[in-house]
Amino acid sequence: MKKYLIVGLGNIGSEYSETRHNIGFKAVERLADKNDAIFQTAKLGDIATFKVKGRQIILLKPSTYMNLSGKAVTYWMQKENIPLEHLLIITDDLNLPFGTIRLKGKGSDGGHNGLKDLQDKLGTVNYNRCRFGIGNEFNKGNQVNYVLGEWTEEELTNLPERLNKVSDLVISFVLSGLNRTMNEYNGT
Repeated sequence: MKKYLIVGLGNIGSEYSETRHNIGFKAVERLADKNDAIFQTAKLGDIATFKVKGRQIILLKPSTYMNLSGKAVTYWMQKENIPLEHLLIITDDLNLPFGTIRLKGKGSDGGHNGLKDLQDKLGTVNYNRCRFGIGNEFNKGNQVNYVLGEWTEEELTNLPERLNKVSDLVISFVLSGLNRTMNEYNGT
């Protein structure tokens, strides 16, 4: 059976749960809910699994904090024998307008500490990532407060539909592959 590791990046702790930086956690939680999968605490993170058309999907919320995400990802890739092309990282992106989704098969870390650590631990920039736009509506010097800030009322209203779109993207990635999924979902 083909296995896929879908990783939502975020920070553990209730003080971070509703922040922009935790959109990766929210995305995999939505995916778990839609597929009746339950997260359980395991080594270096919370894990939930489900199957779709003969493929096993393993959802991971690393418990290592954002800037050490690579440790949890590499551990679970090795433990579950997941090939690099079956890895998908879901993360926030300041450079995209709120709710914009962009799937890529490689790229830079874009100054994102979680992606920086992943790139270091994986030894490559060639891994799949789904970037979820959080916008950049902050004054100079307030980036950290913005990223670790909570959603606006308008963003909260639109978040469920956007998270459903990411869930659909993940299933498409698993069933149809990277290129077809990029063509269908990028920019939506």
